[in-house]
Amino acid sequence: MEAMKTYLITGGAGFIGSNFIHYLRKQEPQATIINVDALTYAGNLENIASMNEDPRYHFVHKDICDPTLQQLFQLYEIDVIVHFAAESHVDRSIEDSQAFVTTNVLGTVNLLRMAKEAWRTADGRYATGKKFLQVSTDEVYGSLGATGLFTETTPLDPHSPYAASKASADLFVKAYYDTHQLPMNITRCSNNYGPYQHVEKLIPLVIQKGLRKQAIPLYGDGLNIRDWLYVEDHCQAIYTVIHHGKLGEIYNIGGQNERTNREIIKTILDVLQRNVDATLSESLITYVTDRKGHDRRYGIDARKIQQELGWKPATPFAKGIEQTVQWYIENQTWLQNLKD
Repeated sequence: MEAMKTYLITGGAGFIGSNFIHYLRKQEPQATIINVDALTYAGNLENIASMNEDPRYHFVHKDICDPTLQQLFQLYEIDVIVHFAAESHVDRSIEDSQAFVTTNVLGTVNLLRMAKEAWRTADGRYATGKKFLQVSTDEVYGSLGATGLFTETTPLDPHSPYAASKASADLFVKAYYDTHQLPMNITRCSNNYGPYQHVEKLIPLVIQKGLRKQAIPLYGDGLNIRDWLYVEDHCQAIYTVIHHGKLGEIYNIGGQNERTNREIIKTILDVLQRNVDATLSESLITYVTDRKGHDRRYGIDARKIQQELGWKPATPFAKGIEQTVQWYIENQTWLQNLKD
């Protein structure tokens, strides 16, 4: 029987991180979970309030750039680092990129340095079972035309400061593997959706605006395409890579659900019409000036993780979007309490 693990989760009060903590607890009820989060506007302790009475869950309010995080490696025998913590909103990165460099690049390097120092044994090797899992994004690849998909060997070509900061972080993780043999994997996912996502992102923004009958902004012609992945499917994929991914490998994670932004908005309005207010209409859609450097299309080729590790998305988009809209309908107090 496999020994109980200790997981260090960074950014565990955020959208994907909090969903992963809930998923991990279901999979490993006896595991120790250490959640490190700086609680910026995107971090919300309500996302993980149900964990507060769990004796094997520990919350640490710190920035990942803080060198005193090294103390956690002295207090706990950390086996796995799952690194979610990041500044992630493209519009914010266009307005001011400094925070993205600080958190996404310098914060990642700080964690890599600490993991190397803690995990390396006297003979220069690493203790068995250690892994650093870097959670990244398909945005590091740039933009696709009408055809083709991103593979793990697609050259990095980031177009926004956010994407550039994540690409840089990924390269540092790879460099620590190549130079120091630090046990690691990198996952690159398509756009996530589901419970606990901040309303700066498209799907919860549209849900919130629809519930309030407010204008719904749509960039450009609305035909930019993204591949949408239900967050619980993403959590399952990450968990699979942690336990079965070959060290040093990169795995793309996609939902096989390509939709234009306009299609996404119309789908959400349709769900709201059926479940909340039959008078809602597409007249709420308001076209606005396109985002600077707005990538036209993202599409993930997830054959590698499917063929090598046996993972594939389990949630059809129609089911996932219904569940997501319903969650926000039932949790409007959570929406009202979000920080800007």
